[in-house]
Amino acid sequence: MIVVRALPRLSGPAALLVILAASVLPARGDTAPAAPKKIVTIEGITEYRLDNGLRILLFPDPSASNVTINLTVLVGSRHEGYGETGMAHLLEHMVFKGTPLHPDIPKALRDHGAAFNGTTWVDRTNYFETMPATDENLEFGIRLEADRLVNSFIRREDLVSEMTVVRNEFEAGENNPDYILSQRMMAVAYEWHNYGKSTIGNRSDIERVPIERLQAFYRKYYQPDNAVLIVAGKFDEAKALGYISKYFGVLKKPNRVLETTYTEEPPQDGERTVVLRRVGKVAIVGVMYHIPAGAHEDFAAVQVLNNVLVSEPSGRLYQALVPTKLASSVSGVAYGWHDPGVIEFGIEVEKNRPIEEVRDKALDLLETLGQQKLTEEEVERAKRQILKQRELLMTRSNRVGIELSDWAAKGDWRLFFLHRDRVAQVTPADVARVAGKYLQRTNRTVGLYIPTDQPQRSPIPPTPDVLALVKDYKGTQEIAQGEAFDPTPANIEKRVQRSTLPGGVKVALLPQKTRGEAVSAVLTLHYGNDQSLKGQTSATQFLGPLMLRGTRKHTRQQLQDELDKLGARLEAGGVIGDLTFTLTAKRRTLPAVLRLLGEVLREPSFPADEFDILRREIRDGLEKSLTEPTALAARALQRTLSPYPPDDVRYVPTIQESIDRLNAVTLEQVRKLHAEQLGGQVGELAIVGDFDADEAVKIVASFLDGWHASVPYRRIERPARTDVPGGRQTILTPDKENAFYIAAHMLAMSDRDPDYPALRIASYLFGEGSLSSRLGNRVRQKEGLSYGVRSGFAADSRDKSARFVMYAITNPVNIDKVDKAMLEELEKLIKEGVGERELAEAQKAFLEQEKVQRGNDAALAADLAEGLYDDRTFAFQAELEAKIAALKPADVNEAVRRHLVPG
Repeated sequence: MIVVRALPRLSGPAALLVILAASVLPARGDTAPAAPKKIVTIEGITEYRLDNGLRILLFPDPSASNVTINLTVLVGSRHEGYGETGMAHLLEHMVFKGTPLHPDIPKALRDHGAAFNGTTWVDRTNYFETMPATDENLEFGIRLEADRLVNSFIRREDLVSEMTVVRNEFEAGENNPDYILSQRMMAVAYEWHNYGKSTIGNRSDIERVPIERLQAFYRKYYQPDNAVLIVAGKFDEAKALGYISKYFGVLKKPNRVLETTYTEEPPQDGERTVVLRRVGKVAIVGVMYHIPAGAHEDFAAVQVLNNVLVSEPSGRLYQALVPTKLASSVSGVAYGWHDPGVIEFGIEVEKNRPIEEVRDKALDLLETLGQQKLTEEEVERAKRQILKQRELLMTRSNRVGIELSDWAAKGDWRLFFLHRDRVAQVTPADVARVAGKYLQRTNRTVGLYIPTDQPQRSPIPPTPDVLALVKDYKGTQEIAQGEAFDPTPANIEKRVQRSTLPGGVKVALLPQKTRGEAVSAVLTLHYGNDQSLKGQTSATQFLGPLMLRGTRKHTRQQLQDELDKLGARLEAGGVIGDLTFTLTAKRRTLPAVLRLLGEVLREPSFPADEFDILRREIRDGLEKSLTEPTALAARALQRTLSPYPPDDVRYVPTIQESIDRLNAVTLEQVRKLHAEQLGGQVGELAIVGDFDADEAVKIVASFLDGWHASVPYRRIERPARTDVPGGRQTILTPDKENAFYIAAHMLAMSDRDPDYPALRIASYLFGEGSLSSRLGNRVRQKEGLSYGVRSGFAADSRDKSARFVMYAITNPVNIDKVDKAMLEELEKLIKEGVGERELAEAQKAFLEQEKVQRGNDAALAADLAEGLYDDRTFAFQAELEAKIAALKPADVNEAVRRHLVPG
């Protein structure tokens, strides 16, 4: 076994801006239910209320195969008092520790095949789980959320272990200068309002919070009158309301009255400055301006303004800095919160460029934009981008449910639709107005302090009366419903249509009625061989992304505009020898998107300026990783497990070698790869969703037929190198507060091996089952040593190459404890094995999660394409699942002892 540890040598304070956390867990039911009262229906979403104050949103989607239960508690970092920073987030972890009725919440969720999580943000905390759509799972999720809302243990002993986990999460953020700079600016921009406090909190508050204070915070905010329950996906509405009445209706409305937060941030009266000095490679300029709340009518124009500035490649800020080689990338986001928020821009400075030059150029552009003429085209483009994302979101009922929780926290869920309508009405004059109003020198955080003779302020309007805004709102759009489809391997196989194009590409089609007439597709083309690709490995990473940056007929911007008009996404990726394009579209737009894909494949222009920009983006990412513990440890492990000479295409270079190789790549190399090695002869096409199968195949055949590569394709074999001796490596990473532990064991095994099913389930119960696994229970739940600890096992379908991996992040002072705990748990698995009950629970949970995964059309399309590559139907998956279901403890224990003994 190979063990790699990346350890910081120095440390320092910091904070993290956005926090994700633990997972979702069990609840209890009661009697004497109260019937929910219907309030309003907007575009298929209906609100109900219970007498105890609980707000309920039902979003049925019969085309989904899963159901999502989302409980949003309207408490976030905004509500924390002195000494309470991070308390909302810490509670998010604590309510995953169980109730008297559900003492082991992670296990209960795992047993129902749930994909689950919880998140804390400035205005709310939410918990959600997505499960296969059954009445049992529907009732379980609702019962669970009602139970943990009011009955969570919040015990002193759990705080002791979970506090260190949260602190570990805090420390993980300390490794990222982008986050640290952002939080520093937020703290300076807000002198009084809690938005200036990090959601994850202050280190001392996390470490010292008294359990009594945490319990009081829980009892105060975790009540039905301060919560919103969202049920989305495939479910029976009458049954859902019945379960909600049964489990939530019996909860009493508390006697206390929740006071509203009342602190207002006064108008800023001068620019503010932040300077951060830490180890790293890429300089960053950040700029922040105060803006109105998300409910304010100006916020729609501010969001459009953000896209006008930073969208690639035509955004004004992007154009001013990236093609001119002042910066390698720009980004921006407008935070529309319950109270007035901020718009924030991030700029990664090109190497050897003075950071002051970039700052001044950016500030000059931003703060004169209100005086410039904005074109109809750039504003309409920005609006299309925003509305396209929303339209795509509406096809995923589980994601809509989560999105609604954020808008509920802003004041009311109906703002979700009102904001869309406002964006559609934004004009160039509106964007220029808000630019002039808010992008003011005295309203910014970044620069130096310069006294002025007179006050120069940008007053931020107060949060509107949300109830008055949405009182008579009716909605403006409807979305097509899909069919009910249970994604079992048998049902999938009955529906799949397979064929082969005349040129040789294999095809798998699964037409079905989907919500919003959505369709997902994957096209993979295989090219080259181990000889033809020698010396080209760095060039291959440019191939797909650069093809999407321009064709003979369309520039990069024109391509993006066309995709935005079609409400579609087209992306490229892959590894050496494989090029994969994924797309999402609608039934009516799929033909046009496929024709664009054909143009990208056959007529790329490989623009020199975009090649230069892309290379700088990749190089900056590599240079950042030169000091990152996770990247360094993972790369060291890969190099150890792939001991090939430097001229072999399977060689794993060091990060610095990758940078050097990247700098040596030429545009001519990329063009030559496309001209000589890429063709339409070997590959796979999979399409899932609402589409005309004959038309789609005809279009793809038209641009692949006759496209032949002059270089023959030959698969690059990657057998396991089991001759690599075991060992340990330690990498020191100065000024990083988080360490990374990773260990791996290679096996000469494919996924057709008789022991594969047993090792797959062994890894699942050992460390893949989220919090409810042996590693999760020991390293995180019991000892509180790591925020993220997992294991994994994967085997190739063709090569005899399998890898068992386990990894964790931790505080560097705990690295030896993590090392000891991980190896002790592995030794225990090998020596003592698994029992009948543990195995049965893991089997059920694993198979349920497989079903949840197949409920995602994009994932299903990828599975179909992979099956074509492996010459497999879904009968293979059905057989694998049957083998996993039939496993006995002896089968698993014998396989573990045969293969996982460290060497």
